[in-house]
Amino acid sequence: METQELKNKKIKLDFKDSKYATGRRKKSIAKIWLKKGSGNIYVNGKKYDEYFKREQHKMKLLRPFDIISQSTDYDVRCNVRGGGLSGQIGAISHGISKALVMFDSNLKTTLKKEKLTTRDSRAVERKKYGHKKARRSFQFSKR
Repeated sequence: METQELKNKKIKLDFKDSKYATGRRKKSIAKIWLKKGSGNIYVNGKKYDEYFKREQHKMKLLRPFDIISQSTDYDVRCNVRGGGLSGQIGAISHGISKALVMFDSNLKTTLKKEKLTTRDSRAVERKKYGHKKARRSFQFSKR
């Protein structure tokens, strides 16, 4: 019973003097608050390694910090909505990169080379009429 109460309890974090950025990818939108700290990353009130289980997702999340080699210098709080996990990771990574540029404009060139500051505009292609899926047609039969 006590562990259930601890899980439901929201973590209160002080992000008054932080930088805010919004990251987007596919249908996901991430609101990011970044401040100088000790390397804690919270996603929707949980630690990032509790929210994202796959190792690949954790690597993509920490990629902006690895590029600037300051993985334990910033605390991150983010709320992310919409889409799947890979879209959410892309949105968080985009938001973190934008917030890092707000902190230090010298980082812009290094993050831009890795294409982290630009939004990845690829999205799911819509289904067309007369087709089974977006591009797949129905099977053709001559007779």
